[in-house]
Amino acid sequence: MAVGPGTLPDFFPVAGVKLGIASAGIKKPGRKDIVVFELAPDSRVAGIFTRNQFCAAPVTLSRQHLAAKAPRYLLINTGNANAGTGERGMTDAVACCTALAQQAGVSATEVLPFSTGVIGEPLPVAKIVDALPDALASTDEGRWEEAASGIMTTDTRPKGASCRLDLGGHTVTISGISKGAGMIRPNMATMLGFIATDARIEPQLLQTLAYELGEKSFNRITIDGDTSTNDCCMLMASGQYTGPEITADNPELPELREALRQVYLDLAHAIVRDGEGATKFVTIDVSGAATQQEALDVAYTVAHSPLVKTALFASDPNWGRILAAVGRAGVPDLDLNALEIFLGEVCLVRNGGRADDYSEARGQAVMDREDITIAIDLKRGTVNETVWTCDFSHDYVTINAEYRT
Repeated sequence: MAVGPGTLPDFFPVAGVKLGIASAGIKKPGRKDIVVFELAPDSRVAGIFTRNQFCAAPVTLSRQHLAAKAPRYLLINTGNANAGTGERGMTDAVACCTALAQQAGVSATEVLPFSTGVIGEPLPVAKIVDALPDALASTDEGRWEEAASGIMTTDTRPKGASCRLDLGGHTVTISGISKGAGMIRPNMATMLGFIATDARIEPQLLQTLAYELGEKSFNRITIDGDTSTNDCCMLMASGQYTGPEITADNPELPELREALRQVYLDLAHAIVRDGEGATKFVTIDVSGAATQQEALDVAYTVAHSPLVKTALFASDPNWGRILAAVGRAGVPDLDLNALEIFLGEVCLVRNGGRADDYSEARGQAVMDREDITIAIDLKRGTVNETVWTCDFSHDYVTINAEYRT
């Protein structure tokens, strides 16, 4: 179950970025569960990682390798998170990087590992190592769609975005894939996200873009309020296009940033639309806040309310649940008579209570939609924030109750 058609784009190949896919049979025999990114020499990579203190071994190792040397390869496995695995988890992650490095003729520090799947089980290193020759032999610039499927776990469909733009007379390509459907309140990025461009971007600017774009996209989505142990989002720049290096004062930077922003948003929204058991895609707009934190506190309190989320699943315009969530978000000295709450174009709350022109029929008409916006104007400042979420259905409970079977 998912919201909207979820069709993949026609991926544009990114010069200097090749992808290989193989089957290690980590969780299911024959399933494509290994993805390798091969990057051209002198490519630049930046990333953001989970803030969960029980971060997985591959997260720790990727951070270390990213700080040590420019990466040449990314190695992703699904079916096993290699999280909560103690010292063995780090040993296993190093072993996988070393095996890939030996086969590819690079150093182990030039390999970034990523894992997703069940927490607390040892990584099947031998299976992964045995699959690496097939993954490396299959690398090609045109395998984005297969890679999008290869990084899935409980996802019901692959997720991707791709675009081209003219930047100062030079064509720039951006393509990306993401995965995630549950255990999503990234608190940095998504479960896994990989975005690549052939532009040449100054290293510090690349890291700035990775943080800023992730903060306003992947870091503004939530399915269930749970931050994963394995969240990573990587931005890769191969530098293979024919234009000059993009720096912070480059006049083409705003156009490139906007194109990247749209790819990040498309990938993040696709995760919400494929949330476990989701039937609604919900935008929560908070305006008129005094600070960013209080805007986010209100947005996430509404987004995480089980009562709001189940009302959304039932298409029940039970606006009192939204009002109650706003009231318990911890905003100091909130003027209840000033704020307004809207469901789509319909005002629910005004002057401290139900809006005079509200009717159940009007609220129901909005709740019957797949895409719903809840807008909250606090009337106490100029700060706006947007968070995207989904509803809770019976399927969410079933999927997570049976996840390991």
